[in-house]
Amino acid sequence: MGVEDGVPTLTASTALATEGAVLVDLRASVEFAVDHVEGAHNVPLLDDDERALVGLLYRRESRQAAFEAARERVRASVGRLVAAIGELAGWTPPRRDPSQVVDELAGEGIEALDRRVRARPLECAPARPVILCCWRGGLRSRSVTALLRELGLERVVAIEGGYKSCRAQLVARLESLELPRTYVLRGLTGVGKTLVLRELERQRPGWTLDLEAAAGHRSSLLGAAGLEPATQRQFENRIAQRFARGLGAGVAVLEGESRKVGNVIVPTRVWRALEAGVSLELVAPTGRRIDVLIADYLATADGRIELRASLCELARRIRADWASELVDLLDRGRERELVALLLERWYDPRYRHSQQGRRALASFDSTDPTRCAQELAQWIERDLSRAHAPQHDPTAPVVSAPTRGLDSRAT
Repeated sequence: MGVEDGVPTLTASTALATEGAVLVDLRASVEFAVDHVEGAHNVPLLDDDERALVGLLYRRESRQAAFEAARERVRASVGRLVAAIGELAGWTPPRRDPSQVVDELAGEGIEALDRRVRARPLECAPARPVILCCWRGGLRSRSVTALLRELGLERVVAIEGGYKSCRAQLVARLESLELPRTYVLRGLTGVGKTLVLRELERQRPGWTLDLEAAAGHRSSLLGAAGLEPATQRQFENRIAQRFARGLGAGVAVLEGESRKVGNVIVPTRVWRALEAGVSLELVAPTGRRIDVLIADYLATADGRIELRASLCELARRIRADWASELVDLLDRGRERELVALLLERWYDPRYRHSQQGRRALASFDSTDPTRCAQELAQWIERDLSRAHAPQHDPTAPVVSAPTRGLDSRAT
């Protein structure tokens, strides 16, 4: 217990690959909103206004003046911060007043604190770690790590280099990605590709990369309705973290996408794998496709409002004689007619045009996503076996095997 030997830290790569960690981002909410590591919890050491004030003092007066202002504000609110992190970590803080620990750690000034909370790198994460980060792995994360360890939370560590180092690690991972053997689910809008992909992930954990979930978008003109689209950084971070935590055992299954999913761009190496992957077609009757799309887009009142706005935009954009019917059909509760019209005159023609020259190696009925995922998994496993089987050398001598004990069904 304590920080006599410094504050334990992990590299960004180790932190990102650690399963089951509680990741706490100590930056102000305005910083966190711009971008953060997927799955991180925001527990700000300073709120937005306090951060702005401390930054102003740093620029106009001195580092020490900024530190003293930050120390007083942290001292006043540190109880709430400790309680919030304790709740996330499943840890009950002691009755000791954490503001007294702040005084002990930071009472002698910034230089003394910096020396006391120097980094002590670890080779691997402790069990059930609580991992703290700030922008650059500086005083914010190291001092809060020291505080929590003094209070008895011994499994808390900081990230070397903070969020900035995590982001650099994720970008480097994207630039060097090598996807395993890739299978791409294709099919008309509404066949339920996403439903099958997510069911496949449930049956074969680690097999899939869900680009639409990472993008917060369904990858169509109306695809943002009812969702929260990701920024480019968030999209890239989510993909890179998927690979950091392991993607499959020699297999990656993705849904067929264009280069852009909403407003974000698929990273180059993922896009190349999509284009070169084995195409597998999903099919379903029109009635089933309509059911899937209604459930997806109109499941909530907010989704309905957003869809209406998107339909207005579509009608202005395409200027076709049938476009004016779209909003009217929605307002009159004739959703099935609306979806059928969109499929027939908008989505299906564009999809068929985009697939010209592309051939699927197999076709699967996706009406029942569970059964379809089972059949897909079995087909892929057979294909992987064939791909990994040793190739026959036609120049090698033929050796006859004894028939005793062979499977009688063999030919």
